[in-house]
Amino acid sequence: MFNGLMRWLFGGLLVSLLGATAQASSSRQILVGTLGKMPIVMEISTSDPHKVTGRYFYQKYHHDLPLAGSLEEQSLQLSEGRESYAEDASPQAAFQLQRTADSWQGQWQGANGKTLEVRLAPASAQEPKLGTLPYLAKLYREDLYEYLRLQGLTLKQGKQQDFMGYTLQWWSEPSSNLSMFKVIAGYPQDRQEQLNQLLMERLWREVGGYHECMLEAGKGGEFIQSVKPRFFSSAVLSVSIATSYTCGGAHPDFGDSPLNIDVNSGRDLSLTDVLWVGKGQPLKQSEHSALYEYNTQQLAPWLVEQFTALHPREMREPASEDEGCNYSDAGVWGDNSWYFTPRGLFISAHFPRVERACDGPQWAVLPYSVVRKHPGAVALELPKR
Repeated sequence: MFNGLMRWLFGGLLVSLLGATAQASSSRQILVGTLGKMPIVMEISTSDPHKVTGRYFYQKYHHDLPLAGSLEEQSLQLSEGRESYAEDASPQAAFQLQRTADSWQGQWQGANGKTLEVRLAPASAQEPKLGTLPYLAKLYREDLYEYLRLQGLTLKQGKQQDFMGYTLQWWSEPSSNLSMFKVIAGYPQDRQEQLNQLLMERLWREVGGYHECMLEAGKGGEFIQSVKPRFFSSAVLSVSIATSYTCGGAHPDFGDSPLNIDVNSGRDLSLTDVLWVGKGQPLKQSEHSALYEYNTQQLAPWLVEQFTALHPREMREPASEDEGCNYSDAGVWGDNSWYFTPRGLFISAHFPRVERACDGPQWAVLPYSVVRKHPGAVALELPKR
């Protein structure tokens, strides 16, 4: 699900908009207009006229409402909700719209029978101003629906925090209750600005993930996130981003998707950038097949060997399945979530769902004295521990 959960459910929609180069789609549309007096943004896909899908949000509230319906000639009927919610027999609000040239007009009828006029037209947006966060500028070009949602959101300033000699300013996004910090003192100004761009990009990606989760979950969705600075130095910035979520599946889930940044290049680091125990040059993340083989056949057994030497009691195989977590199983190790700490690299174990309570034992820290003997693709100045 991570990073940032799944990619947007309706991603990849391209439309013609002011100041941007995009290709219009006859079957997928982004519309803006009013429902009664309330401004809304809507996205619909009419590739199958018998199963039209979509979503919309009130610009005041930003949360998606799912849509499902049908298109007959120039008449579009949409109900709030999906067919998969059939067990919910309560009345649903619905749109009845007629196409007029390139726009739609009609009525919305609430579950209580109240009706309101609806007017919708193709969406457009002003080109982002100079200095706009690169991630938001990319959304403007590639995902206008999400761009319009984020344009209506503002961050709320929180507390300041001192961490390892650096000063952090926390910010939160009220609609999702997600937060992230900026570094306001400790790094050279140019490096600081680069780091803050990456941190804010991650926050906005997670806000998008929150709204996607809520859309998928219908009723009873949950998306709770904890952001913890883990290690800062002149070479790296490391922060864990742990999320507990219920997004419509059979079970709730959780996971940590840390952000590990090379301060000098401003690049998000992979584990092969930092630690490499294979032969030859470290693999790139794009080499999926070879990387999977390396992780399972070389890295995981090597980690078992290292942690067994460091923590023999914790790594002892339990006498039975009911007596504890089997960290001696190489299958739970590999290129899982990881981050820097003052003592070394924390590398998380990852268990099947029924044993998820075994995930991430805090003793699983690989000392920097070991890491330095197996450097990855990026030359990093690591603590001398």
